[in-house]
Amino acid sequence: MTHLQSLRDLGQSLWLDNITREILDDGTLQRYIDEYGITGLTSNPTIFDEAIGNSGAYDAGIREKAAADKQGEALFIELALEDLRRAADLFRPAFDATGGVDGWVSMELSPLLAADTAGSIEAASRIRADGARDNLYVKIPGTPEGVPAIEESIFAGVPINVTLLFSTQQYMAVAEAYMRGIERRIAAGLDPVVGSVASLFISRWDKASAAQLPVELHNRLGIAVGQQTYRAYRELLASDRWKKLAAAGARPQRLLWASTGTKDPAAPDTLYIEALAAPDTINTVPEKTLRAFADHGKVDGAMAEDGGDFADTLGKITAAGVDIDALAGQLQREGADSFVKSWHQLMQRIADKAQALAGSGG
Repeated sequence: MTHLQSLRDLGQSLWLDNITREILDDGTLQRYIDEYGITGLTSNPTIFDEAIGNSGAYDAGIREKAAADKQGEALFIELALEDLRRAADLFRPAFDATGGVDGWVSMELSPLLAADTAGSIEAASRIRADGARDNLYVKIPGTPEGVPAIEESIFAGVPINVTLLFSTQQYMAVAEAYMRGIERRIAAGLDPVVGSVASLFISRWDKASAAQLPVELHNRLGIAVGQQTYRAYRELLASDRWKKLAAAGARPQRLLWASTGTKDPAAPDTLYIEALAAPDTINTVPEKTLRAFADHGKVDGAMAEDGGDFADTLGKITAAGVDIDALAGQLQREGADSFVKSWHQLMQRIADKAQALAGSGG
């Protein structure tokens, strides 16, 4: 517990990057809250695909909804929101205790809407309404097409978790969209408090670049990009533009570290939690990584507000032949494509289960 407490003491929230009906039913999620101090949860199409595919816990719900002529996306969203409402209720004490800063759960838009700005805006509003929980984020990817959807959704008062960010430049684009949305709300006489986080993906950098780099530079690129983005985040919060918004009652869009499970078996399993211990951020972690950190993780201190030695690391990685800007775009496109693939698998899995359950008569 002391390892986890040290993160909270320096001002970082720890969230779980997983949801299944089983961890809700058997009390595991409540135990993570009680014992590990987890104060939020993230989900995505891949997580739900694995949850529904690897468990019979959803069979009764699929059978019931299919019998009521629900199918495909509509059936899935109902299933997912049932889980997320339960999780949101478990995190409601954290939400209330922090005045809405913490205690959130997240529901992803259909990744098929990634290039559809108008469709994303409409779907985000509908999921927010159907979710019926104050502490529910809707996840919109921070792609070029997603940026205007983020601004419009914030202006409409829909809390947004911006996902699939890989670079400081991508982060700054969505931070600007968030601020524009809040500025428009203030100009319109609306409440300037609309929850949002910006999710920067870390470990995929290291997996994608390993083959181009010498061993001594392995597993350093993701952390360096995180340091660089943290500096940009702190500079934004210190800017005159943000101070004006804060004076009007607005709250920061918090920076969230995502994809923080270690993918290289040669690297420490707590690498990205220890390296990304930074005040006023969130780290959302897989269950395996959470348990590992609770067991043997450590925090040697907070990340430097100026990003520390990231420039030296990025310089060495560039010199080794990695085009960091190009890789950032590639990773975002691949991330969006992987969610589309998981979405199609998920829709097929639900259809197959619905058919099998109907044929079995229950």
